[in-house]
Amino acid sequence: LDRQLRLSAMMLDVTGAWDAIVERFIADPATRRRIFDNPFYRSLTAEFAGSEAFAALQRLYDLHQTGAFELEVVDTPPASHSFEFLQTPARLIRLLDSRSARWLFTPSLSAGRIAMKVASKAARFVVRELERFVGGSVLSTITDFFAAASDSMDAIVDRLHKTEALLHSPAVRFVMVTTAEPDRIRQARELLGQMNSEGLKLAAIVVNRFLDERTWSAVADSAERPLSHLAEISELRSSLARHDGDADGFGRLVHHFEQYRDRTLGEIERVAAFARELPPGVKLAIAPEIEAGVRDLAALSRISRYVTSGTAILKPLEAAARVVAAAGTLHDANPLHVP
Repeated sequence: LDRQLRLSAMMLDVTGAWDAIVERFIADPATRRRIFDNPFYRSLTAEFAGSEAFAALQRLYDLHQTGAFELEVVDTPPASHSFEFLQTPARLIRLLDSRSARWLFTPSLSAGRIAMKVASKAARFVVRELERFVGGSVLSTITDFFAAASDSMDAIVDRLHKTEALLHSPAVRFVMVTTAEPDRIRQARELLGQMNSEGLKLAAIVVNRFLDERTWSAVADSAERPLSHLAEISELRSSLARHDGDADGFGRLVHHFEQYRDRTLGEIERVAAFARELPPGVKLAIAPEIEAGVRDLAALSRISRYVTSGTAILKPLEAAARVVAAAGTLHDANPLHVP
């Protein structure tokens, strides 16, 4: 461990990040106060679906420009929303750089001309987007915002363009974190396609909470009988059927263990198939569920070892899973009553 290495962390102040942009690009104190007090601006910074993403990306851009850090890490929302996070600069550029928006919300326009402009497709998009975070607020608040920010709008939009360019630059690599549930694997596949189409560079995927540590260790520690604890579950049904007792109670217990076995085998099959589908250049790492949680440095060290070991454990896992699945099919041919 290099004791000279330093780690810095920060919590994002969403409103503060937006205010910093206004303070940077608008010199006049009265105009800044006019924007800060504007209901549309307050809605934009607090309720807009991309407000937090915008703030995070602007802070990332600032930190990257300082050159003070060798590596900057941004933890985005879950995979189902992460692509929306990455699209935020483009969405805001469409909104704030839209000629329709500037045309619509210029105070000198008459109501009649506004009504005519709303008929255009571009203007309808602007109004629809704006209404998402101003609700029933009157258009006068939007008009006042664009009027106050008009002198600095080009500079703000230029910064958004630079942020979007940074996301597509060689300096940025993305790491997707997912789990082994069927819907999560499906979402990961979809996100892979979306990122590829957008030219975003995915460097690695981490399948987190994949199996439990006991199942993981059973493969690592037992070359002769990997997944033996799952194989024993397959033997329970026929074994218990030969004994007198509470058949219904035994049936429920065995059924519970069989569900655990089948869920584990299903996860192994899905992740192994997913690993084979990955495009060249995308690395895969996997880590099991830590039963007690990651609460100390020892648990963090274990996670580190799991992740850095790559996918070496997948092949023996998949081979052992086939053996257990075949044994389970054989034993399940003699069912025990499950109420």
